[in-house]
Amino acid sequence: MATENKNSVKILDELMAKLNISKAQEDINAATTNLATFINGPIEEHDAPTKSLFVFFYVSAHRRHHDLEGWVILAVTAALDVVWRSVGRNNSQLRKFDADNLFSRTVAALKKQLGNKKDANVRERALNAIQAIADHADTSASVEPYLVNLLPTVLSAVGDKMVPVRNAAQATAVSIVKAVNANAVKAVLPHIIDSVRNAQKWQEKICDLTLIEEMVKSSPAQLAYRVPELIPIVSEAMWDTKPEVKKMAYGTMEKVCALIVNKDIDRFIPELIKCIAKPENVPETVHLLGATTFVTDVHEPTLAIMVPLLDRGLAERETAIKRKAAVIVDNMCKLVEDPNIVASFLPKLMPGLIKNYDNLADPEAREKTKQGLDTLRRVGAVGPNDKIPEVSHAGDVSTVSAILKSIIEGTKRKDAATKFEPVVEYASAIAGQLIDEKDADTISWTTNIKPYIAAIIGESESQSVVDALRKKASPLAEAEDAEEADDEEGEDLCNCTFNLAYGAKILLNQTHLRLKRGQRYGLCGPNGSGKSTLMRAINNEQVEGFPKKSEVKTVFVEHDLDSADTEQTTIAWTMKKLAEVGVTTSQADVEKQLSDFGFTADMTSNLITALSGGWKMKLALARAVFEAPDILLLDEPTNHLDVKNVKWLEDYLMNSPCTSIIVSHDSGFLDNVCQHIIHYERYKLKRYRGNLQEFVKKCPSARSYYELGASEIEFKFPEPGFLEGVKTKAKAIVRVSKMTFQYPGTPKPQIQDISFQCSLGSRIAVIGPNGAGKSTLINVLTGELIPTIGDVYTHENIRIAYIKQHAFAHIDHHLEKTPSEYIQWRFQTGEDRETMDRANKIVTDEDEKAMDKIYRIEGSQRRVIGIHSRRKFKNSYEYECSYALGENVGLKNERWVPMMTADNTWIPRTEILASHQKMVAEVDQKEALASGQFRPLVRKEIESHCANFGLDAELVSHSRMLGLSGGQRVKVVLAACSWQRPHLIVLDEPTNYLDRDSLGALSKALKAFEGGVIIITHSAEFTKDLTEEVWAVLDGKMTPSGHNWVQGQGAGPRLKGDDDEEEEVFLPRSPTLLSTSNRNKQKFDAMGNKIVSTKKAKKLTSAELRKKKKDRMARRKRGEEVFSDEDD
Repeated sequence: MATENKNSVKILDELMAKLNISKAQEDINAATTNLATFINGPIEEHDAPTKSLFVFFYVSAHRRHHDLEGWVILAVTAALDVVWRSVGRNNSQLRKFDADNLFSRTVAALKKQLGNKKDANVRERALNAIQAIADHADTSASVEPYLVNLLPTVLSAVGDKMVPVRNAAQATAVSIVKAVNANAVKAVLPHIIDSVRNAQKWQEKICDLTLIEEMVKSSPAQLAYRVPELIPIVSEAMWDTKPEVKKMAYGTMEKVCALIVNKDIDRFIPELIKCIAKPENVPETVHLLGATTFVTDVHEPTLAIMVPLLDRGLAERETAIKRKAAVIVDNMCKLVEDPNIVASFLPKLMPGLIKNYDNLADPEAREKTKQGLDTLRRVGAVGPNDKIPEVSHAGDVSTVSAILKSIIEGTKRKDAATKFEPVVEYASAIAGQLIDEKDADTISWTTNIKPYIAAIIGESESQSVVDALRKKASPLAEAEDAEEADDEEGEDLCNCTFNLAYGAKILLNQTHLRLKRGQRYGLCGPNGSGKSTLMRAINNEQVEGFPKKSEVKTVFVEHDLDSADTEQTTIAWTMKKLAEVGVTTSQADVEKQLSDFGFTADMTSNLITALSGGWKMKLALARAVFEAPDILLLDEPTNHLDVKNVKWLEDYLMNSPCTSIIVSHDSGFLDNVCQHIIHYERYKLKRYRGNLQEFVKKCPSARSYYELGASEIEFKFPEPGFLEGVKTKAKAIVRVSKMTFQYPGTPKPQIQDISFQCSLGSRIAVIGPNGAGKSTLINVLTGELIPTIGDVYTHENIRIAYIKQHAFAHIDHHLEKTPSEYIQWRFQTGEDRETMDRANKIVTDEDEKAMDKIYRIEGSQRRVIGIHSRRKFKNSYEYECSYALGENVGLKNERWVPMMTADNTWIPRTEILASHQKMVAEVDQKEALASGQFRPLVRKEIESHCANFGLDAELVSHSRMLGLSGGQRVKVVLAACSWQRPHLIVLDEPTNYLDRDSLGALSKALKAFEGGVIIITHSAEFTKDLTEEVWAVLDGKMTPSGHNWVQGQGAGPRLKGDDDEEEEVFLPRSPTLLSTSNRNKQKFDAMGNKIVSTKKAKKLTSAELRKKKKDRMARRKRGEEVFSDEDD
């Protein structure tokens, strides 16, 4: 023991000597760091607690100058740290030395040094000492509570008149906040809030606001629960008389409000902050919010920013503002699930609503106020006589502290709760945070609280104390224990706690994940929550604590093949992928395994491009199985699979010994396969035992995962433009007769002898097994392919929106653009540039040969070289054509000279179609665009359009598509394809990438759409209430059912035509002014400029002119004033 103490004294003597001789700031910093590292190291470095006590006595004995007093306290604090971490190993030493008294003496001495008004150096060195401890790479659990205890004293030093002390205090305060546990915000925040309210110097308030911003960075998920406490206090700072504080507070408020997760109000947050700074903006902001549809669950942070506005809105003078405020209260409160969420806000909202209901004179406004009041009473569980229920105090530090003290009193160290009250309060604050987060997981409580309990009672009893605290303090502990009991059996493949972010966006914060061998987990959450990102991070070994692939083999199966791989054969692709991951096997074994998966010999030897989407997905699954994974990561595995193959996948997974994590929007698949549901809940992963149906029972807010109709999100397709000659929804706008198509080089046609028609009223589901020819059929309908045999008629002005099976194919080459930039690029010429390469627009050699047809006009031989416009001709159209004049036709020196525009003539449609079909189609397309009226291709209009598909303005105009989730990209595709107001929407497997909420919204939007709808899907749930007609495709044949095909207009209600309301629209790159019909009253040119036109005054008839003159003469005779311009 004497030798150990002697060595300790020697080391400390060297450190102190170095500190004494250091003059430069760099040397002082190095010395303080070395000293802090030495005395704050783990117990193994110190060997025995007596060593640390020697540090204390040594420094005390060698105090020769007051500059060292700060270091005395530093040494004492660190010494006590070591003592307490030694408690479990050496209780006799603890009893021998009154260490708990030393702790209190340390803090008291340090506060005394900070309060030394005579010597600024003493104050500065004391702050430097605290900062050195806080900045240590591994701050001890026994030190943290005392650092927090010193925070008020440090903050008061920020107002010191000496600049070095002030700067040291600011740096020390930031270091303390960085050093504490992220879950200890309840321990730190009260000190900061008290400082803001009672600060004597404005510099102290600036520092407080800096600490809040620092906590936003270090503890965003935890601080989000404290937003209701922060907004009032930061609001007070925004009204401070000091300009520096006001400016700082405004920035802090923006950062605090960034923690609010509610898409409904995201875009209004800047206006809400302005209202706090300038209350005169309240009426206008209430108007803005009054038009908002609220669909996102409402929690305390959302109410915290909204309630101040609503409270002021209810007190405004204008009845209209009071009414709108009541409507907002009604709409928002309908989305509050727990009475505890709204309980603390009832005293602010109830009085205003009651007063307005009693005093408003407008009956309609009173009724709206009553609706809001009734909703608030119901959601808040308000009792008789408007008795406001008591707020739950389960998570209060005082409540938890009382429970913890009673538990500690039952241990061997029953006096520890009294002697180490700062540590008890600190641990209680962490427990209170976990209670507020509804986190009753045993591992979370052990990880976050046990180190502090062990510091005061020792390791042996600390776990039992933490378990007892969790069971007594957490209301959800019993339910959690029941689930954990079921989870004890089986081998753990993963048991870790981690964070996850994508770019600057935090997805998961200190969340726990535990996986068992052979279990099947469904991963659920809305689009953009990070489901695919998490699985990629696991597969790429980027999740902290997750076993490496050498220990646990993971394989990630995505929903798309790389476009670079599509030129390979099926067997070649499989062999290549297996070689890339180090799997060695023979081609014969691979072929046998593929055969077991249902692949024929032709399918394995042909190119991947010959496989349907369903077989491509099955191939990716087959490749994954070859790798013999411990954990199979499946991202939308049922995409493109027909019912038979989905059943095969279910059977495979249920009989497989490997663990599965599955992301899918197929509720039936998740019900049949999953044993657990892992759900994204406010930066955490929450596990629920059972399938999706059981999960929805426990978490009703997630019912949209199970029922499409439960989605509260709304999509809206634009109203289709007018089609000339179409007066009912039954009239055919697309008709196909005896059509056959065969890919070049294939032995037989993919589809044959198919006839059908579509109308504005069509609601068609195209069904059939993988590879039956469904997508080929649709590609012919949309013009992607030209039929080998048969006729395809489409209305001259029709616009078709087509979303391909691989929806990302539309945007794959534009991922560096924002959605707004992509839409601007796609439609900048007025036409859809994505359709330029369709087969029905590409001029082939056969087309060029046909276009050489010679027309005899006015005694000359001419060839048509251009078609410029179209006009009505009897029951059809005729087209304005320009020509090349033939000279010496048929001779050696034959030549063709372009003619002037004055020589243009009109050719009937039936005649020009025989030679220039694709040029006619191009003119028809321009006319179709014009009949839909140009939309201004400007950011505001694009944002408004995309909002109809659940995309907010920030994402549309400022986020590159590369960073969007799969579901968000599909929404971009939907918005882009419907930009031109289509008459017919064709969706190939629309359920592949959208989440359940978005699927429900899409289903409702398609029902309300005024045009025709054709859907290829294997999801009967999606189509059962949406479609009336079914096209069953099998072996290249199509059998329709439920159809109502008619000749001509057919029966049924007539469409509202607009033939009498003609508007003028300029086509791009054309001086021609077209007269078109449209229901939209506003008019724009191709550049987005609004066209203002006035109607000419109607010319009066002779009888009307005589009557007008007679009336004017009678008025003049009566002596009335008559003006001469009335004669005009």
